[in-house]
Amino acid sequence: MHDMHFTKQYPIRFSFCDPAGIVYFPQYLVLSNWLIEDWFNEGLGIDFASFIGHRRLGLPIVKLNCEFISPSHHGDTLTLQLRVAKLGQRSITLDLEGHVDMIMRLRCQQVLVFTSLDTEKSTPMPDDVGDALRALLSQQEDIA
Repeated sequence: MHDMHFTKQYPIRFSFCDPAGIVYFPQYLVLSNWLIEDWFNEGLGIDFASFIGHRRLGLPIVKLNCEFISPSHHGDTLTLQLRVAKLGQRSITLDLEGHVDMIMRLRCQQVLVFTSLDTEKSTPMPDDVGDALRALLSQQEDIA
């Protein structure tokens, strides 16, 4: 995948694996959620705990498409990469890839919707998130 916006490594732990010693596929969704939280904190500079707890905003997945290409095993280090594919007024589409030793293990596309936790309805993308995302995308265009 080109133009990665955020990359993070995660160790594959024993608790992620099935009895055959390979990652049980729903654990990839746990890891992708960790990636998005880390991306907010480290990549966008927006405190994700405050985003949810204080600001009462959520970012649930409303559409998910995953392809599991090759198994990951206990002891592997999974490199997860995230790229913004599309910005909407109330949603964001992310492309994610996971690799171990440069070998692709999974590829996903997630559509997430900004949501009020109080009303459980979609809400416009917060200005600070939109500003951070537009700045990130303009930096990518400058590099290209």
